[in-house]
Amino acid sequence: MACLLMAVFMVNGLKAQEVIPDAVGYIVKVGDAAPDFEMTLTDGSKMKLSALRGKVVMLQFTASWCGVCRKEMPFIEKDIWQKHKGNASFALFGIDRDEPLERVKKFAAQTKVTYPLGLDPGADIFAKYAVRNAGITRNVLIDKEGKIVMMTRLYNEEEFSALCNKIDEMLK
Repeated sequence: MACLLMAVFMVNGLKAQEVIPDAVGYIVKVGDAAPDFEMTLTDGSKMKLSALRGKVVMLQFTASWCGVCRKEMPFIEKDIWQKHKGNASFALFGIDRDEPLERVKKFAAQTKVTYPLGLDPGADIFAKYAVRNAGITRNVLIDKEGKIVMMTRLYNEEEFSALCNKIDEMLK
């Protein structure tokens, strides 16, 4: 009996509840419901993802030590945030991985971003979307029903352009 139970709970040496990441470390996939979370923004207010149902939401996972993040953020600011920040059907949040408030505020000032940034102590929010020690920058685009519709990793112009186009299309 014990052998039979072990076979049910172990497949290829993995426990049933273990999640296998994709090639770039995501543990969620397009079509999944976006994992819910609450975070504190740099202004002290709180944001809960599930409270944003009915909006197109972009999450950007970032950190001050990430060179690629620093390269990408001005493009997010100019090509996405400035274009859509007045649209009540759109929300964008940068989620800073495991850094203290003052560092995140300084980071926002250095990169000249005006979109809201939130704190992710211990990378607990990040770990709902990707393997905890996986790299950043990452963007997750969520539709009005709370489903993931696109995910990016690192910054490349073609993929970023596709992200911008997808947001434009979803907000029509």
